[in-house]
Amino acid sequence: MTESAPTARLHDVTVVYDGRTVLGPIHLDINPDQRWIVLGPNGSGKTSLVKILSLYRFPSTGTVDVLGERWGRTDVRELRKRIGLASSSLRDQFRPDITGREIVVTARHAALETWWHTYTDEDHEAARACLERIGALALAEREFHTMSSGEQQRVQLARTLMGDPGLLIFDEPTAGLDLSGREQLVASLATLADESNSVPLVLITHHTDEIPPNFTHGLLLRDGMPLAMGPLDEVMTPALLSECFAIPLHLEKRDGRWLSWAQPQ
Repeated sequence: MTESAPTARLHDVTVVYDGRTVLGPIHLDINPDQRWIVLGPNGSGKTSLVKILSLYRFPSTGTVDVLGERWGRTDVRELRKRIGLASSSLRDQFRPDITGREIVVTARHAALETWWHTYTDEDHEAARACLERIGALALAEREFHTMSSGEQQRVQLARTLMGDPGLLIFDEPTAGLDLSGREQLVASLATLADESNSVPLVLITHHTDEIPPNFTHGLLLRDGMPLAMGPLDEVMTPALLSECFAIPLHLEKRDGRWLSWAQPQ
């Protein structure tokens, strides 16, 4: 991949289920140093987009290039090792008594269990370093089922950092968290965005107030189609957000955060 090439490129991509198009057609370039927000109501195609970007759903039409490799012409099992993914669906697949350190180390092979592959002492130390990086080292030897929802999400966040990833994807990471847990996770994402240098981030969310202050680009999805995409300040307007969620909305940017609320009827 040349320096000018996008980290991820979707060209004329669609996803069709049972004869119904649920995403696309969409053209999307995610470049190094960009931090993307994807917003949209339920059923807008966000989950399908995550599956495409993380190489778990082959497109019905179009081409997908990630980290210089074209899906269909490369071993996606190897390519997935270079993609950091955190999602509620992934969280639900972990064994209850697996430890935080074990969850993080499995990302070395894009796996869910430690017994599927062999891990070195250096791998386990790297996993501990990932946990320490986000202030969660105390969770290293805790079993997953004993953690709060916020702690589980922080372990997943640490997992995305394992193995020198080239693309980070966070699918509604604050779902189910209380106010404190949500704000801690948003702060962690903001710090991670500052520290990630040329590694692009993609954050899927329903809520504008979960957008960290240093994200750069936005994509609004409505009924599977891109409604708007580009620099965040151009995408985040009251008119576009109201159209996206089909409700009149106020929108205000305050201290780097985006606040939205319904206009009174």
